[in-house]
Amino acid sequence: MGQLEDMQIYIRVVEAGGIGPAAEQLSIAKSAVSRRLAALEARLGVTLINRTTRTSSVTEAGKLYYSRALQVVDDVAELDTLAADPQTSLQGTLRLAAPLSFGLDHLAPALDIFAQDHPELTLHVDFSDQHIDLVEGGYDLAFRIGNLEDSSLKARRISPVHFVLCASPDYLQRRGTPRHPDELKSHALLRYTLVNTSSWKLRDQQGHETSVPVAAKIIANNGHFLCKMGMAGHGILVTPTFIAWQALSTGDLVTVLPDYTVPSSHAYAVYPETRYLSQRARRLIDYLRERFGDKPYWDQLAF
Repeated sequence: MGQLEDMQIYIRVVEAGGIGPAAEQLSIAKSAVSRRLAALEARLGVTLINRTTRTSSVTEAGKLYYSRALQVVDDVAELDTLAADPQTSLQGTLRLAAPLSFGLDHLAPALDIFAQDHPELTLHVDFSDQHIDLVEGGYDLAFRIGNLEDSSLKARRISPVHFVLCASPDYLQRRGTPRHPDELKSHALLRYTLVNTSSWKLRDQQGHETSVPVAAKIIANNGHFLCKMGMAGHGILVTPTFIAWQALSTGDLVTVLPDYTVPSSHAYAVYPETRYLSQRARRLIDYLRERFGDKPYWDQLAF
């Protein structure tokens, strides 16, 4: 047997819960499975599974090797299928990490269609606004918004992300409408905590930038919550249009200081530069780039 077959046997041992059940599922002798597992560990120089006469447990090295081996086996199966028919439905597992609000509002409907087009594909999605280590977590892709500071990652742009300074009509009627960034200091402001800054950058029509300190009335780590607080009249906020687009289109939120803009950003698909990008991941990136484009639908409806 070759190394790929050893990986397949090891995957079966982990998923079956032991050497005996794996041997039964593979219809080979238990001693043969034990020999292949021992040979694999000897070649790698690590213990993958701690074994006693009664129990077995996967080591930390074994867990890491399992996740990588699973990806390799999936990629080989996918490659064989695509060689026969490049347009065939994708197979295997695609592990993704995505920010919560953008993921649920915009990636989820897109992934729904993608999954229907590829019914043999398994999607494993982690929604979180916290930073996730792609290598440690075994992810194929992550979607991130804003500046990319990790030089160990490769990135492809998915769509632009624009921000808007806004408030509810009720709030502006009660507190007055600011005409200049300096007037924001006397207003109730709502701030997103996961942006590592306590000020807002605003740019006038001539390109001059103003920094506004944000002494916030409400601080939160979720953009949807802040948007709802803004709609309820609690203050002025800076929020991505992909969150506020519906409230802006219905008039529940209105733009504040329309002669000023908040510097825009991008949504990216990122992946480790040391990792082969599978056909599954490539096809998903291409699909999302086409679906969202340079003028995403939320911007078209927001303004």
